[in-house]
Amino acid sequence: MAKLGTIARSGFLRNPNEGMRLIITTIFGVVLGFFIGTSFPTVSITKLHFPSSIISFIEDKNSGITTQALLNHAWTSSHKNNSMLYSNGTAKIYVPSNPKGTERLAPGIVVPESDFYLRRLWGDPNEDLQIRQKYLVTFTVGLDQKKNINAAVKKFSGNFTIMLFHYDGRTSEWDEFEWSKQAIHVSARKQTKWWYAKRFLHPDIVARYEYIFIWDEDLGVEHFNAEEYIKLVKKHGLEISQPGLDPNRGLTWEMTKRRGDSEVHKATEERPGWCSDPHLPPCAAFVEIMAPVFSRNAWRCVWHMIQNDLVHGWGLDFALRKCVEPAHEKIGVVDTQWVVHQVVPSLGNQGKAENGRAPWEGVRERCRKEWGMFQTRLADAEKAYYKKMGITPPNDTHV
Repeated sequence: MAKLGTIARSGFLRNPNEGMRLIITTIFGVVLGFFIGTSFPTVSITKLHFPSSIISFIEDKNSGITTQALLNHAWTSSHKNNSMLYSNGTAKIYVPSNPKGTERLAPGIVVPESDFYLRRLWGDPNEDLQIRQKYLVTFTVGLDQKKNINAAVKKFSGNFTIMLFHYDGRTSEWDEFEWSKQAIHVSARKQTKWWYAKRFLHPDIVARYEYIFIWDEDLGVEHFNAEEYIKLVKKHGLEISQPGLDPNRGLTWEMTKRRGDSEVHKATEERPGWCSDPHLPPCAAFVEIMAPVFSRNAWRCVWHMIQNDLVHGWGLDFALRKCVEPAHEKIGVVDTQWVVHQVVPSLGNQGKAENGRAPWEGVRERCRKEWGMFQTRLADAEKAYYKKMGITPPNDTHV
């Protein structure tokens, strides 16, 4: 009987357990295979997490093949079958990490960024460029200001790509200047620099340039040198900046007035009640839109904030701080490289006279209207975000 009991414990009682284990393993394998097969290519097997008890249960210790190896084999087979082959069995490419729309291209051929470098129609492409400009300067111009622009361009070295946006449609007349033959000219009648910037200065297009100058046409540059300006911007860690303005010419904010006792300033004092916080515009984190300079990274953010239908940019200068942190340290005015705002109402004269009003009056009215629209859109967007996230908005509501 003792022998019979031993046989029962070692054989008859053991076999049912082995059979049950085999059945459970088979069922689990079928379910797992079905799940994997229906999930590719949207679910990566490497992201599946199983309880350790299940993993240890399905490991075959006698064969030495681990569960991970089995899963990797299943992933490879399914990926090849579902993602790498067309219906006729020929190989195809699908790379989800590529830029949107290029998933069917091999990553090595995808070039997501560009520049404004001029290239030859002949010769070896690798020998086209003797110099690759590090900076970009754009001016929005009319022919009446060509002498002023000629003087301004001479303040920018060969390290700068020159780009002119022509709001009057006249481009060929600029060829009297030798530099114009190497400049980039874009013409669209009666448009502003922010209209051009939104359409032609996409961050991926200007990604090769460390700094982007987006300037008006009526700036006197007698006391300005672009290379020296860049040195000071880098020295003081400015992501968004502008040259100081002559305090004796035209109306301007206190923040943007040139100071004679510093290289750069990042804060000022305004009239009583104008600044709710010394770190907020217009007392800090603020430059005007007439002559801003953006780092590559800052411009990537600012471009996305520019509204497609609001062309004058009013209100944008108060919101630039949203794109750098801390804004009161990374936005500033360069005092030792300064300009004169000549206040030429050239673009204002491109408006339309209506109801007995001068052309510039209609332009100015739209500027104010756009400012209000931009403020409302920005405030609404931020409120919607905080509500969606279920968090209390900060007290800072200044746009």
